[in-house]
Amino acid sequence: MKLLHPASWQDYQLIDSGEGEKLERFGKYTLIRPEPQAIWKKVLSDDEWQKLAHARFDREQKDKFRFSDDVKGGWQRGKDMPESWNVSYPLPDRSITLRLALTSFGHVGIFPEQGENWNFIYNTVKSWNTANPRILNLFAYTGAASVMAKAAGADVTHVDASRPGINWANQNMQLNDLADIRWVYEDALKFVKREVKRGNKYNGIIMDPPPYGRGPDGEKWTLQEKLDELVQQASELLEKKNAFFILSTYAVGLSSLVSVNVVKSHFNVTPEFGEFFLKSKNNRDLPMGTFLRFNV
Repeated sequence: MKLLHPASWQDYQLIDSGEGEKLERFGKYTLIRPEPQAIWKKVLSDDEWQKLAHARFDREQKDKFRFSDDVKGGWQRGKDMPESWNVSYPLPDRSITLRLALTSFGHVGIFPEQGENWNFIYNTVKSWNTANPRILNLFAYTGAASVMAKAAGADVTHVDASRPGINWANQNMQLNDLADIRWVYEDALKFVKREVKRGNKYNGIIMDPPPYGRGPDGEKWTLQEKLDELVQQASELLEKKNAFFILSTYAVGLSSLVSVNVVKSHFNVTPEFGEFFLKSKNNRDLPMGTFLRFNV
């Protein structure tokens, strides 16, 4: 089991966390956002947090440690805080620009801990002698992983059940002078099942499923109920060589061994697995879910 964090990213920094919140810098701007796993005391004082922060997201909820999908709250913005801005992510031979924004549900458009997966995607695709390898990104959100794969030379299919998320991902593609990512507005499991029936294959499959959610037609997704079926279907899509598989989960209480056991049920592999975390400037490292990945 490994512990990994995005060590090379200068445009992101976790400054402090605690008491149900985290203080993070994204490029020029520092934000305060809710964080259910930060049950410890803050290192810095509340006054120091307020002095550093350009914006704060408050969640209107009695129990700040168990977040529901019915988010109520909003941003308090300082006068110098824009609604959107760009940050840069370093790769070995180039940088990737990503658009961030203050969303109504407290997200900003990226999950910083995924930097370790972005490196893996880019470096793996670059290492292959495969012309236009096919990459499938499921639950693809605002498309950072899709952009990394495209920048490495892959033919990318990006699947998400949110039209605003796909529009945002398209903006990230264009910011990096890339083109021709295939956008699919679809429930991930439905799409994968159809791809299996079509006999399609992919060199890489990326999935970062939420604990729960809804598809475009109201399809219900819960991680515990659907993950095994999704991985089983995905196993029929992955090429036997020059291929990779990535599974990330952020569900409080689920061990990385859950992912290991699900994946070993459908792939004959020994995966790399563990936990992502964000390294704190003030010695309060923050766990950010589990990861599993392998190459064949």
